[in-house]
Amino acid sequence: QVQLVESGGGLVQAGGSLRISCAASGRTFGNYAMGWFRQAPGKEREFVAVISKSGDRTSYADSVKGRFTISRDNAKNTVYLQMNSLKPEDTAVYYCAARPGLPVPDAGRYVYWGQGTQVTVSS
Repeated sequence: QVQLVESGGGLVQAGGSLRISCAASGRTFGNYAMGWFRQAPGKEREFVAVISKSGDRTSYADSVKGRFTISRDNAKNTVYLQMNSLKPEDTAVYYCAARPGLPVPDAGRYVYWGQGTQVTVSS
C-alpha cells in the first residue's frame, strides 16, 4: 500500500508559477513510477506528466510541454510538478498517482492515488 498526499495548490494569476508536491508513504517510493493528472469541472481526468522510478525518463502532455516540469526526490519520497506560465485552462484539481512498472500516460493503469490539490489560475 502507498499513501499519497498532495500539497501546494492555490490561486495564482495567469502567467504565474506554482509548485505542487506529492509526499508518499508506505512501500518503497523508488519502486514506483509516478504521474500527475488533472481534472477540471465537467471534464474527464487527463494526463499531465509522468516520471520513471529513477527519474531519468519523463513524459508530458502536449498542453503543458515546455511549461511544466515533473521531478522526484526518492530520498524524500516526494514527486513535484513545477508549473510555469500558467493559463486559466490549467485550472483543475491535480492528482498524483503511483504504479509499479513503466511511467505510462494512462490514468487507468495507476494503482494508488492522492486526494488531489486545487490549482486555480485567474485571468
